[in-house]
Formats: sequence, C-alpha cells, structure tokens
Amino acid sequence: MRLITNEKLIARNAAIGKYSATAGLVILIGGLLVSLFKQEPEYQLIPFYTLIIGFILSNVGIYYSNRFVRAPRPDQSLEGALKGMDDKYILYHYRLPAPHVLVCPSGVYALVPKFQSGELLWDGKRWKHKGANIFLSLFGQEGLGNPNAEAASEVDTLAKFLAKKVGGDIPPTQAIIVFYNPKAVIDAKDAPIPAVHVKQFKEYLRKLPKGPTLSPEQISVLNAALGV
Repeated sequence: MRLITNEKLIARNAAIGKYSATAGLVILIGGLLVSLFKQEPEYQLIPFYTLIIGFILSNVGIYYSNRFVRAPRPDQSLEGALKGMDDKYILYHYRLPAPHVLVCPSGVYALVPKFQSGELLWDGKRWKHKGANIFLSLFGQEGLGNPNAEAASEVDTLAKFLAKKVGGDIPPTQAIIVFYNPKAVIDAKDAPIPAVHVKQFKEYLRKLPKGPTLSPEQISVLNAALGV
C-alpha cells in the first residue's frame, strides 16, 4: 500500500485542537472565578462573555482533537486496516477535497471514518445510534450525524476535483463508511452506501470485483497536481 499523507496539516490541526481546548478551559475557569470574587457592577457581564468564548473554543478543541489528537486517529486506523496490501492500493490523507481517499483496483473511494461506539443500525431509512447518550457527548464523543449525506457530499466534491485536475475518462467516485471504534457494532444491511467496521475493511475490499479506477498515468497526473 502506498500512503500519501499531509503530515503538516495533521500537526497544525493537532496544535489547534490542544490549544483551543486549553484556552477554552482557562477562559471558563476565569469567568467562574470572576463571578465568585468580583461582585462589582462593572464585572457583571464578564462571566457571560467568558462563557460564550470558552464554550466556542472548547468545541473547536473537541472537533480538532477528535480528528487529529485522539489515538488512534482516523488516518492511523485506516492505515492499520490496510496494512499489507500491495502498491495497487493508494491511500490519500488530507490531500484531496475528501479527507480520506482510496484508489484501488475496484475503484476510487471517499472513505468516511466514524468513531461512534455502541450499536449503529441502518433501519432502511436512516442511521440509528443506539449507544448514544448525553454523558458521552459531554466528554467529547460527537453525534453520528448523517453519514450518507456526508459521504455523498465528499463523493461529489472529489469527483469534480478529479475531473478538473486529472481530466480524461474519470471513473465513478464511490464512498465507504468505516466505523473504527473497537466497541462499535455495525448492522448496515441494505444501506445505500456500504458501511463496515475497520476490522473487516481489508477483507471487504479484497472481495470487491475489479472496476473502473484511475490509470497509472492519471495517478501520476494527480500526484503531480498535488505536488507529491
């Protein structure tokens, strides 16, 4: 497997996550101290402003930390899952409009990693997360959201990018949702967009038939456009 990873972006965003979370916590504590020890009228609005600013910074910190600090990161989980695959499998991290892209003999895929734990079920109309609760959300676990809409958006932007940068006969861009929390239990029967647990990801790919994908020449053009 070939890896093409934007390490600088990962390092930068990890720093944003750490500093934002720390700054948010400091500001929230500062506002609390002001509310406890400063009763003068001129200080009355300070706790309100620090609450807003601290909350925003804390959420920014959680967003970036979940993607670029918490181990294993999404890119690390995907890399580990595909370890041992040959050079026909090329994994791009944070180099393309879709954060994680796999080019392989069966096609071109936008990979949508999800870290939610618990039971994740496709009920025929939407995804349901049976392990979600307020307690987990308070400690940084994001909601499942709409993985299908997220995947469709990434497929669309990736396809347009490839058509512009590579040109020629571009193969259809597809998506795979990959859950990488060890405690996730997936039931994706009949889901319109394939979804697998990271432990089954390699085997899933091996079972896929060969399909239209980027040619070696197109890959060279793409990598040249990316400067890699």
